[in-house]
Amino acid sequence: MRLSLLGGGLLGLALCVSCPAQGADLREPAQLVSETAGKILDSLNSRGAEFEAQPELMEDLVRNDLLPVLDVHYSARLILGREVRSASEAQVKALADAMSNVLIERYARGLLQYRNREQLEVMPLRGELNERMTRVRTRVRMTNGNHIPVDYVFHKTDDGWKAFDVIVEGISYVTTYRNQIMPEVQATGIDAVIARLGRGELLLNEQK
Repeated sequence: MRLSLLGGGLLGLALCVSCPAQGADLREPAQLVSETAGKILDSLNSRGAEFEAQPELMEDLVRNDLLPVLDVHYSARLILGREVRSASEAQVKALADAMSNVLIERYARGLLQYRNREQLEVMPLRGELNERMTRVRTRVRMTNGNHIPVDYVFHKTDDGWKAFDVIVEGISYVTTYRNQIMPEVQATGIDAVIARLGRGELLLNEQK
């Protein structure tokens, strides 16, 4: 299922967390993942029927709790690649916001299928903690008993550790979306791509 799992909400499952109102979040990446998975699953257990009846509530939950721990601006810059040199900061932010809205809808929809806190296993860190890029490896147990490797890539910012990529079965969402968006940017320009994403006309397909 590869990146369809990304659309199914695995990133939201592992990383939805309310950050401190002031100051940087001092928790390390693996701690963020392991501490928050149970919290989110408990919320889904207690409010599952409510979320299913009103999916927009789940979107609000994801938006409020997920975005603070993501560096969507950095992800957008990586997705644009060399084209970022000719883009303004306002354009990069607009692209990041447009993509965030697409991902939030997918995460929120997919989160409803996860209920058991034992579904997520955080693996031991390999090597030393690297502030430039650290990967948190997890395994997610599906309902059929299979385990799917899902890795979260973090880097250190002034506000604490932020996730900027998720890798499902070896496939990066940043790379996948770069391959889809860049031809559109080169053909029609970044502003047109942002507008189409906002109108829901440019669909980001998940890797099969």
